[in-house]
Amino acid sequence: MKSKILVLAAVTVLLVSCGTQKSAGVATTEPTAPVTETTKAAALTPELAEGKNLYENSCARCHKLYDANKFTQEEWKPILTRMQKKAKLDDTQMASISHYITSQL
Repeated sequence: MKSKILVLAAVTVLLVSCGTQKSAGVATTEPTAPVTETTKAAALTPELAEGKNLYENSCARCHKLYDANKFTQEEWKPILTRMQKKAKLDDTQMASISHYITSQL
């Protein structure tokens, strides 16, 4: 009899604690950060999305990706020109990356 009461009490405590964690988890998962990332991704045109994809896949093979705001548009031009040769990108691909970087400034 005592073991049944202890098991019932343990199950009750477990259910109550799980119920509390769910409501607390819902309150903490509502910040707007994921929503803004989704809206940024949705705002990209297909050309800009291709440029972003090329930038992330071609440039990240050799080094970390830099935030577009780290450099000005004038500073990006020689960087991208130099990296085009190393990444073996054609002019069309480089133009897509350049348009993507410029759109993020």
